[in-house]
Amino acid sequence: MTDISTLVKSHQMEITGALEDAKEVMTKLTGAIDENNRIIEEVEASKTNAFLAINQAFEVLQQALEARKKILLSELEAISLSKTTALTLQKEQFEKMVGDIGHYTDMASQILQTHTDHEIVALGGLIPTELQATLKRVQTISLTPKQHSNITVSVQTDYLIKQLSKVGNLFESYPSPFSSTWMSTSVARVGTRYHVKVQSKTLKGEEYPHGGLEVKGEMRSRTHKGAVVYGEVEDHRDGTYTITLTPQTAGLHQLLITMDGQHVQNSPNDLDVRPKRDYRTLCNAQQVIQCNRPNCVAIHDNGDIYVGSNDHCIYVFDQTGQLKNTIGSSGSGDGQFSSPWGISIKGDVLYVADKGNHRVQKLTSSGKFLLKFGQLGRGQGQFDTPVAVIIDSNDKLIVSDQSNRRLQIFNESGGWFLTIDGKGSGIHSFQSPWGIALDPQGNIHVAAHGSNVIKVFTKGVYVRMYGNPKHPIGVTIDDEGYSLVSEYVGLCFSIYDPEGNKIHTVGNLKCSDGTALDPRDGSVFVPDYGANNVLKYCV
Repeated sequence: MTDISTLVKSHQMEITGALEDAKEVMTKLTGAIDENNRIIEEVEASKTNAFLAINQAFEVLQQALEARKKILLSELEAISLSKTTALTLQKEQFEKMVGDIGHYTDMASQILQTHTDHEIVALGGLIPTELQATLKRVQTISLTPKQHSNITVSVQTDYLIKQLSKVGNLFESYPSPFSSTWMSTSVARVGTRYHVKVQSKTLKGEEYPHGGLEVKGEMRSRTHKGAVVYGEVEDHRDGTYTITLTPQTAGLHQLLITMDGQHVQNSPNDLDVRPKRDYRTLCNAQQVIQCNRPNCVAIHDNGDIYVGSNDHCIYVFDQTGQLKNTIGSSGSGDGQFSSPWGISIKGDVLYVADKGNHRVQKLTSSGKFLLKFGQLGRGQGQFDTPVAVIIDSNDKLIVSDQSNRRLQIFNESGGWFLTIDGKGSGIHSFQSPWGIALDPQGNIHVAAHGSNVIKVFTKGVYVRMYGNPKHPIGVTIDDEGYSLVSEYVGLCFSIYDPEGNKIHTVGNLKCSDGTALDPRDGSVFVPDYGANNVLKYCV
């Protein structure tokens, strides 16, 4: 017989196993319930967003219809006034002729009835003459009303109703096992390759480090019906994908990115496609600012021009060249400068490479001091003549540490992150780094002043070089990847295409330390240190 303890142990194991199975199932069910609750919240949120979007869209339509209604009513009033004025004048002419004819016929009747023979002889010739003259005038004019047409209107309501019935679309976006993020600029150029990088993630936000998903991208013109560009997709097999599209028409476009048939985050999204720049026509400049020894310039998103000056301050001008503000003064205190030689603006934050004080300062765009970091030295986080500072898409600060022959990268609070060392004699080395810039792919371009070349680094690793500028002192890169390189000895700045080929040179400068691009229209601003002014070139 089976021992009772053995049975008990067996049943205990079965119960324990059942409890573990139940626990596992309960965990899955609880997770499914949580997931359902999350999706319900997403559906409600998407419903609210769609409700607001529909209302906003039809408010715009109502405003457009109301504006058109006012125009039609105004035109109706003008046409009506013109017609009634012309008819009234014609009617008054007819009424005058009727009065004249009546006057002479009354006189003729009265003469025949009451006047003597001598009076009839005296007046008889005058009355018929005047009456006949009036009758002849009537015969020479048209008795047809000048404005005999009626006013009609065609609103084409049937057509409008038919078109309105097609306005707007609702579609369901089913949950996908993958979410994603994508990175690109909001501006593209006609005929220029536009790149979108997509990172696949799980619904928990974890990166999905595998390839093989179906990724698609397309660009639809909002202004040219039927103009659609389909993207070429490169699967990097690590969960990231690069989509390349080349727009053919200018104007507002809709960018759509899908992964496994579902729209990724922020898709669809609007994309501004601008006409292709032609830097080869860049020649005539206009002087917009007079300023003592301007050595650097940056443009705010609102169009304000920030100029670092040898007056140890930063001047802020509007687009007409009128001074709006002066930031800082000579000194080593917070918010003071000793030769502010490099400035960058992101949003309403201003970063300054305070060359003579061997530090970087962070201020608001209005000049309020926020923080500083760095001091004279060769150690990590120290500087010897910092001459440029730029901000990347991750809010990392890249500083050109000139006399230390290196670039240093910091977080936005001044914490050291990475050093790109230019010392040595290898292909990666550079002498006297000055201007720095980021291309659309996030690569760092360094104007190697002492090496007469531009060197390019990706994540701190040397990748290529280009150009043979004469002691380059500044570099700026537009959203297409074109580089504008200022030459200290050449007294000019040259433009290089994205492959590093020189396509144009603009000279006749006395001493230019760099350039800046207006983010709104791509205009080029050049501080001409030797001429005490800032020039503007329109592309």
